[in-house]
Amino acid sequence: MRNKILWSDETKIELFGVNARRHVWRKPGTAHHEANTIPTVKHGGGSIMLWGCFSAAGTGRLVRIEGKMNAAMYRDILDKNLLQSALDLRLGRRFIFQQDNDPKHTAKISKQWLQDHSVNVLEWPSQSPDLNPIEHLWRDLKMAVHRRLPSNLMERIFRITMLFRRMIKVIRNNKR
Repeated sequence: MRNKILWSDETKIELFGVNARRHVWRKPGTAHHEANTIPTVKHGGGSIMLWGCFSAAGTGRLVRIEGKMNAAMYRDILDKNLLQSALDLRLGRRFIFQQDNDPKHTAKISKQWLQDHSVNVLEWPSQSPDLNPIEHLWRDLKMAVHRRLPSNLMERIFRITMLFRRMIKVIRNNKR
């Protein structure tokens, strides 16, 4: 059964830095030395939102989310990418789709689309992100992205897409 599950989620990837609190130990009076500072990007523009999916067979579509996603935008993402991903991954019509309980996912418009297209949805417990294996894929993708330092936004987006496509090798190696 788990070979028929198409896991999905959204993630935010920082383009020029890491969105995490960092703690450092430094000598008194050295707070502003270059070695003790982290460059940042001001006024937004420093991240990209993505929707993606994968199964045991590989990665599905990866979609850049422009602006703040709502239920209608999520339904459009499903419409343009979900069934095609299942087809590309050769999951057949009886695949099981996993999504979390985000309000956009449970909105009437999203549920109606899934019902109209006869998509079997895996019941998912509330507030349980670490149960979804795509979280591990996102973590590995973010780590790989931050190991490379592209000079501009388009290069960063290209690298994210290429890395996502290669991530299935990581998934398959971890299954052994």
